[in-house]
Amino acid sequence: MLLALFTLAACSGSPDTAVLRVANQKGSTRAMMEAAGVLKDAPYRIEWSEFPAAQPLMEAVGGGAADLGLAGDAPFIFAYQSGAPVKAVGALATAGNPRDALGVIVRKGSPIRSVGDLVGKTVTTTRGSIGHHILLQALERAKIPADHVKVTFLAPADAKAAFDNGTVDAWAIWPPYISVAIKEGARTVVDARDYELPVSFEVAHAAAIAPKAALMRDFLQREAKALDWARAHPDAFAQVLARETGLPLDIARASFDRNNRISVPIDGGIVEHERVIAKRFEAAGLITAKRPIGEAFDTNVGKGLFQSLAAN
Repeated sequence: MLLALFTLAACSGSPDTAVLRVANQKGSTRAMMEAAGVLKDAPYRIEWSEFPAAQPLMEAVGGGAADLGLAGDAPFIFAYQSGAPVKAVGALATAGNPRDALGVIVRKGSPIRSVGDLVGKTVTTTRGSIGHHILLQALERAKIPADHVKVTFLAPADAKAAFDNGTVDAWAIWPPYISVAIKEGARTVVDARDYELPVSFEVAHAAAIAPKAALMRDFLQREAKALDWARAHPDAFAQVLARETGLPLDIARASFDRNNRISVPIDGGIVEHERVIAKRFEAAGLITAKRPIGEAFDTNVGKGLFQSLAAN
């Protein structure tokens, strides 16, 4: 049926419906799906675009430069509540509860040992990122007002430079950057495993969902198969990841172990979790959470997906 849809689209003179433009964070979806070989027989063309972090990726999807892209829940909700025309059509959850998958880190020898020690200090992260959110979550649990910590917003490459040269005291960050920093001697003072690891979403430009729903559903199914393959072949995937990113093989493997995910349905628990994230960002004065969270999700694209995966 899917192939018939694409054939019909080609004959009707609408080539865009046979192309899925996918935004990719380097070392993420594309590397895994190509390594698993799940795209070889796809009856549509994928146009990939590469981004260093979720924020610029969300800007591309929200601006219509890409149809679909994988991002953490915090940047997705941040973009949605900022007015971006985006909806989540698929969800991925971290498998297990890995240590150092996301957190706030300090340099070797730093006197900072706890969340309380961050008061009056400078922490760098990317605005609206999962790193930004875990910092806010940790401050909230410790009953420390968000403005008692100075946050400097930088892209990951610039944040690493600031962290390495001592311009900032701490860095709220995720894989693979956290894996590199820990290997270089950094220490985690806030570990997301002690809070709640983020969900990731395949986020679509709202206007692309209707004309490309069949493509997106097929892509989600292939992505789920690739995730299964990566869990079964972690060393093989780490080798591909190392080649694509230039990371040392041990760092690539550590990054996979800390970012091993599975496809999950978008259910009421996930929606409620995102509602809490929106309230947290709003309490910090970063957004006005006026858009209904329930409208941030389109479950029709993935409807029945998990039953079909089980059948396979």
